[in-house]
Amino acid sequence: MSSDETKTNVDERTVAGFGDEWSRFDQAALSDDARTTIFADYFSIFPWERLPDQPRGMDLGCGSGRWAAVVAPRVTELLAVDASEEALSVAERNLSGDDNVRLVHASVDDLPVEDDSLDFAYSLGVLHHVPDTPAAISSLVSKLKPGAPCLLYLYYAFDNRGPWFRTLWRASDWIRRGVSIMPHGLRFWVSQLLAVLVYWPLARSARLLDRLNLLPDAWPLAYYRAKPFYVMRTDALDRFGTRLEQRFTREEITEMMNDAGLMDITFSDHEPYWCAVGIKR
Repeated sequence: MSSDETKTNVDERTVAGFGDEWSRFDQAALSDDARTTIFADYFSIFPWERLPDQPRGMDLGCGSGRWAAVVAPRVTELLAVDASEEALSVAERNLSGDDNVRLVHASVDDLPVEDDSLDFAYSLGVLHHVPDTPAAISSLVSKLKPGAPCLLYLYYAFDNRGPWFRTLWRASDWIRRGVSIMPHGLRFWVSQLLAVLVYWPLARSARLLDRLNLLPDAWPLAYYRAKPFYVMRTDALDRFGTRLEQRFTREEITEMMNDAGLMDITFSDHEPYWCAVGIKR
C-alpha cells in the first residue's frame, strides 16, 4: 500500500466523509442479488469482450470494495485504489478472499502505476467529487494501454430532465450544503432521517405506480423503487453528506473523455446517469 503527502486534486474533507460513510455502511448487509443488479446498472455497457487474456485493471475510488468484489473473479489482477485509508480498511475486510486484488492508498493525481500499462479501468461515482474532474480523467486514462476500455459514472446535470426537476434538485442541493458541513455523527443521522422521510416514500410510491403502469418518466428517486432500504440509507448519506459535488451534462462528459484520449464513447440509456465507456486511442 502506498501513499503521498503532496496530493493536490483531492478535497480532504470529502475524503474523510467517504471514509466515515464506508465505515458505517460496509455493504456487508447488501444481498448478492441486490449487488448483482446494481453492478449491472453500471457495467451493462462495459465491453468485457475487449479484455485480453489475464487482464490487469484498476478500480479508482474503490470505497468499500463492493464493485471490486464482483470484478475480481473475472480478471487476473485488480488494483483497488482509494484516497481514504479508512475506506481501504473496509475494502481489505470485504476483499480478504480475493488474492488478486491489490489495495493502493493514493489520490488520482498520484497513481503509482506506469503509464500505458493497464488493460481496463473504471471509476464509479468518484471523479465528480474531486476539484478538477477533467484532470482526474486524464490521469486515469494515461495509465491505460491503447485500446483499453475505461468506464466512468459521473453525476448528471439533469440535462435529460425538465425545468421542474432541476428546480427540485436545486432545493435539495441547499439541504446537502447544510448537511455536509455538519459533524460526521450528526450528518449521518440527518441523512438517515431523509432516507426514511424522502427516499423510502418516493421510491415505494414509484414501485406502486410502476406496477400500475402509471409511473411518470421523471418521478424523483424512481431508480430506488426496487432497491433495498439499505441502499437508500447508504445513498442518502452519500448524496447529502458529501462536501464537494460537481455535475456534468452528457456533452461535457463526452468532451472531457475525448480530451483525455478516449474514443468510441458510449452512454448507457438507463439510470444511473451518466454512465459512459470509452476506448483509449
